[in-house]
Amino acid sequence: MRVNDSDLIVRLAGRGDGVTADGRFAPLAAPGDFLAAEGTIVPGPHHATPPCRHFPKCGGCQLQHVDDAAYAEFIVARIAGALTAQGIDLPEIAAPYLSPPRTRRRASLRAERIGRRTVIGFNEEASHHIVDMRECHVLAPALFALVAPLREMLPKLIAERRGGDVQMTLADQGVDLLLGKVTAEGLEAAEALNSFAETHGLARLTIDDGYGPQPRWEPRPVTVTLGGVAVALPPGGFLQATADGEAVLVAAVQDAVGGAERVADLFSGLGTFALPLSATARVLAVEGARDAALALKAAAVRAQRQLLVEHRDLFRRPLDAKELGRFDAIVLDPPRAGAKEQMGLLAAAPVARIAYVSCNPATFARDARTLVDGGFRLERITPVGQFRWSTHVELVGRFVR
Repeated sequence: MRVNDSDLIVRLAGRGDGVTADGRFAPLAAPGDFLAAEGTIVPGPHHATPPCRHFPKCGGCQLQHVDDAAYAEFIVARIAGALTAQGIDLPEIAAPYLSPPRTRRRASLRAERIGRRTVIGFNEEASHHIVDMRECHVLAPALFALVAPLREMLPKLIAERRGGDVQMTLADQGVDLLLGKVTAEGLEAAEALNSFAETHGLARLTIDDGYGPQPRWEPRPVTVTLGGVAVALPPGGFLQATADGEAVLVAAVQDAVGGAERVADLFSGLGTFALPLSATARVLAVEGARDAALALKAAAVRAQRQLLVEHRDLFRRPLDAKELGRFDAIVLDPPRAGAKEQMGLLAAAPVARIAYVSCNPATFARDARTLVDGGFRLERITPVGQFRWSTHVELVGRFVR
């Protein structure tokens, strides 16, 4: 088969499609593949055999067809492309850390009752159709083990042709299960929930029928350990996707703040970064979610850490330059939308070091532009691929001045 250099797949696009040297897109192609004239893919050195029968239909993964070298290169390219688009000189970018298969400790699945059966899994890519999960190479075994039993139990809680939400998190005590858009009224439903929770050793079972989370089973208070401190986990509370990925992020943040004695942690959540930092520094943690802020405050008091917690919406009321100026270093871990409202004030504050944790290279680069214009230098980026085989990219950026 004759191929031209222009048919060579040279990179992966943002959604995971291969791109040829002359700019054509080829789904399920890896760098080093060739795109034949009839549209078929001639595999190259970075083309991998997908391990899961549901790929590429299942929306949980987009990159099972590439090897780790190509996956790591994709992560770096996503970050570099976003920074270049903002006119920022590329800093040192560390080799990406990739979480191993079957280590994801939290997941949000969809469920739907069709007659007497229930399908459960991730949605298809760009679709509301659910792929009925029969295997999974990203979920931790303890989470995947619940999929088949849930398929049998959920018809008691979901009406015909109605959908439900399944959120699973691996806590200190086991699996924390939150079922949304379900109906659990009457003795039969209550007995079914209790029996399911006891049989499968759940740490907690919570339902949300439209009126907020209601724990139905919790033999012991559910916690997650962060920085050596057990913190109460609110139903549906945020936790980094993998324990190993979290450890890499924490290490990068600690390296970025150096020996700072006074640190502010903005968008602190349950204390992923605040609690480890509080072992050696005085920390102010600022969080907009009330349940998370209260849980972190109680944990800090029990552990007698040098940690104050402020419940504050940083989008509506960001810290001003004077408040920020009390600290030697700032840590921030905003949601995907970034921290646009906070960045101008942060750029103007007399702070020497910033550790910015991001799950969106585009909004990170936008916010980095504000910091660079304010006199900061982006010194280093640590990329992390916690969402194995997905196009989701996380990073820690280290800024100094």
